[in-house]
Amino acid sequence: MIHRLVSTTIRSHIIRPLITRTMSTSTTTYPEPTESRKEELISNYNTVLSQIKSLNSNVQLIAVSKLKPSSDIMALYSIGVRHFGENYVQELISKSQELPQDINWHFIGGLQSGKCKDLSKHVKNLYSVETIDSFKKCKQLNNSRDKIDGDVINVYLQINTSEEEQKSGFLKIEDIQETIEYLISDECKKLKILGLMTIGSFNESVSSDGENKDFKKLVEIKKVLDEKYNLDLQLNMGMSNDFEQAIKQGSTNVRVGTTIFGARPPKQQTPTATTI
Repeated sequence: MIHRLVSTTIRSHIIRPLITRTMSTSTTTYPEPTESRKEELISNYNTVLSQIKSLNSNVQLIAVSKLKPSSDIMALYSIGVRHFGENYVQELISKSQELPQDINWHFIGGLQSGKCKDLSKHVKNLYSVETIDSFKKCKQLNNSRDKIDGDVINVYLQINTSEEEQKSGFLKIEDIQETIEYLISDECKKLKILGLMTIGSFNESVSSDGENKDFKKLVEIKKVLDEKYNLDLQLNMGMSNDFEQAIKQGSTNVRVGTTIFGARPPKQQTPTATTI
């Protein structure tokens, strides 16, 4: 079990003046938010970005846009934001085909084995998959991407640091090592290991006691793996309610959704994603 182990840079976003023209090229017109919604989203994003920069200017902020309309994404796109996170394969496929191709999509939801092919085949500008929790899914994702000769996908291994039964993620160090050894081998041509990801337990995330034990455990695992494989793994930990503490404990990537976009509607109330 994990307890047996030893106990990129944010891009500077130049905030340009608000524009009223339609965001389009000569051939494509994209969904556009109302002016008031745009102002709200930009303000929220800049507030979070300022909080992050005050702690560590090198942390990458991923704006989690799941269950939010494409027009919300375009509001932030208009000021230079390019890193967005999505949780559902079908929704990500739909948005990736509708929106500009220079967006860097991060898949941050639970990934079923049967969806690896769809994700790798239909999201050409897939920047990363941050929820890899098995060797099998790595092979499926790599092989599917290789068949279409797509760009390399960055991956993070999800570690179940809290060892909660309802959570996904690696539990055994042997399984983590087997997967890393595959990812750094010549056999794996379409995936690149970037780092480790964890979702802290609710109790740890809302605790006022300071140090988050789940984040601490991920840092310890990183140290062991870095030394064994001569790596410098990134740490992907921290969301809306705990990203500041995560940064204090070494996170290099944080995923923030509700604080930027507001509360989400129930999934069944959102438009159905395009069927493949």
